[in-house]
Amino acid sequence: MSSCVHVNDAVLITPSEPTPNHILQLSALDSQLFVRFTFEYLFVYKPRHGLGLDRAAATENVKSALGRALVPYYPLAGRVRNRADGLGLEVVCRAQGAVFVDAVSDSTVSEFDGAPRRRAQWRKFLSLHVADVLMGAPPLVVQLTWLSDGGATLGVGFNHCLCDGIGSGEFLNSFAELALGKRGLGELSPKPVWSRHLLNPTLFGSTRGNPPSHPEFRCVPDLSGFCSRFVQERLTPTSVTFDGNRLKELKKTTKTPCTSFEVLSAHVWRSWARALNLPSNQIIKLVFSVNIRKRIEPGLPSGYYGNAFVLGCVQTCVRDLTAKGLGYVTELVRRAKERVGDEYVKEVVELVSSSRTSVNSTGVLIMTQWSRMGLESVDFGMGRPVQMGPVCCDKYCILLPVCDAANSVKVNLAVPSSAVGLYLYFLSNICA
Repeated sequence: MSSCVHVNDAVLITPSEPTPNHILQLSALDSQLFVRFTFEYLFVYKPRHGLGLDRAAATENVKSALGRALVPYYPLAGRVRNRADGLGLEVVCRAQGAVFVDAVSDSTVSEFDGAPRRRAQWRKFLSLHVADVLMGAPPLVVQLTWLSDGGATLGVGFNHCLCDGIGSGEFLNSFAELALGKRGLGELSPKPVWSRHLLNPTLFGSTRGNPPSHPEFRCVPDLSGFCSRFVQERLTPTSVTFDGNRLKELKKTTKTPCTSFEVLSAHVWRSWARALNLPSNQIIKLVFSVNIRKRIEPGLPSGYYGNAFVLGCVQTCVRDLTAKGLGYVTELVRRAKERVGDEYVKEVVELVSSSRTSVNSTGVLIMTQWSRMGLESVDFGMGRPVQMGPVCCDKYCILLPVCDAANSVKVNLAVPSSAVGLYLYFLSNICA
């Protein structure tokens, strides 16, 4: 797809009603180095022929709904910065606004099927990318692009310091419901909750003086030029869908009870590592996000939209990953998930609040799950999306929902070009 995108207008949208004028402290998990970036969604909507959709009116409706959504979610119209004491981040709430971009393109809906040919092929559909989230840029960017066949895309970029995936999903569904007129501002469900103090070490009930280091933050020796390979070699985007039947086949192969996430993440990680042809003694890791809203005591309130996840981590050597089979790897993932409890979270909160700890990339596959966040139901009056995924396909693996197929999961990952063939072979051949 050699698409042309023309921007008609780019404006700041401020909250449609007065909002508090103050500074809010972000939590230790919001402030950690690992989330200081922009995560971006791309929703694709098919044409609604015969329904008399007025593009100009639809665009104004989305803009208006954004202004209304920014009333209860007013920190998304603020600006994130370092705290003066150097102990974390804060958001200055002065109703500065979010960015809304109105654009048109000569592309069609069908051109978004499958994976892009290049990692950044769809970048123009969210043309304003905020690279440094602490330099005063708007924490929320929305771009509505009308396609030549009557369809549309909606690109959305969030400052990760302000919300996690679940929080962004709640915001987008509330934003969409306001556009449809399904709810008023007082009827949003769940109602957004700030309460970032609940994930700070001083109020989190932790008394540990020196929290142990966690495997997700520890470096492993690079025995294979792992990091340089991902810099020097072109990465090729891939997209593979697992329907309900294929997920059942994977589970049968393990011969032990497991969830779809556990077995699919194990299968993807194993296929990826085998395709890279790493030395047998290379230590590798699978790092994945674990929602902690109900894993700590007391649990976080409904509507908490801040970063409420920590990283689960599986670590083994390539030899064991290959020789011991899918059941062994799935069990490692299951145990890593089970380790995430109240004490584990306290340790991570203390660790990230007292140091500049972050994930080292050597031997690591990072995986995140977007398939359980309600993103497939975001409807702004154009129907539900027919495709949704990241704006740019990267070396981080994303598990995506498949629109109109509730039991299916799409696996998006950019792989070094020399390993693509083997990766797709191993991914497709469950018993290989």
